[in-house]
Amino acid sequence: MNIREWPAQDRPREKLLQRGAGVLSDAELLAVLLGSGVAGRNVLDLARGLLVRFGGLRPFLEADRRAVLREPGIGEVKYAQLQALLEIGRRYLDEGITRAAALEEPQAVRRCLKAMLRHEPSEVFGCLFLDTKHRPLAFEILFRGTIDRASVYPREVVRRALMHNAAALILCHNHPSGNSEPSKEDVHLTLSLKRGLALIDVRVLDHIIIGDGEPLSMAEQGWVVA
Repeated sequence: MNIREWPAQDRPREKLLQRGAGVLSDAELLAVLLGSGVAGRNVLDLARGLLVRFGGLRPFLEADRRAVLREPGIGEVKYAQLQALLEIGRRYLDEGITRAAALEEPQAVRRCLKAMLRHEPSEVFGCLFLDTKHRPLAFEILFRGTIDRASVYPREVVRRALMHNAAALILCHNHPSGNSEPSKEDVHLTLSLKRGLALIDVRVLDHIIIGDGEPLSMAEQGWVVA
C-alpha cells in the first residue's frame, strides 16, 4: 500500500507534526528524511531495509559514501542532505557543550555527552577539556574498543590535556550493554587517571558513564573527589 493511503496518524511525517519527533522510531525518522520510496517499496519499508543492512542509524549515516549510493533510492542529492543533517547534529551538540559551564550546568553537559555516545555500538572513551573557570575548551573521543571494553592509555590523555592547555577535565565513556554502573576497571582507571593528571596540575572533576538511563556521575557516587 502506498504510504499516502495510510491513516494520517500512521504516516511518519504527520506523526512527527502531531506528536513530536521523539515518538518516532529510527526507521520513521529516516523515512521522513528520505521523503519517498522506490518502485514497489514505500519509504518506510525502504528505511527499515537500510537500517537492517547497515546495522542501525549511526552505521548507516557514517557508512562509506559508495556503499550508501549503491542503495536504491539514495542518490547524490539525498546523500548530501543526510551528511549535512549529520554535521548539523554534531555542531549542535558541540555548541551545547561549549555553552554549558561544566559545574554550573552539569545536567546539560551530561545530556550532550549522552546524545553523542549512547548510539555507539562499541565502547568509547572521551574527555571534555576545561579551562581554569571550568568552561569547555574541547571534546574528543580518544579511544574506541569492542562491545564491552576500550583500552585507555593515560599517557595519551595527559598529552591531549597539555595540548589543550586544560586546567581540568571530565572523563566519559559508554556502556553498550546499557548498564551504567561503574565496573572495578572503571574505578581503577578513574583513580589512575586522576593521579597521573594531578602530576601536571590537571583536575579530574568527574567521570560520566553513559548507559540506557540517566548518565551516571562517578563524582556523585563518591569515586571522584575533585
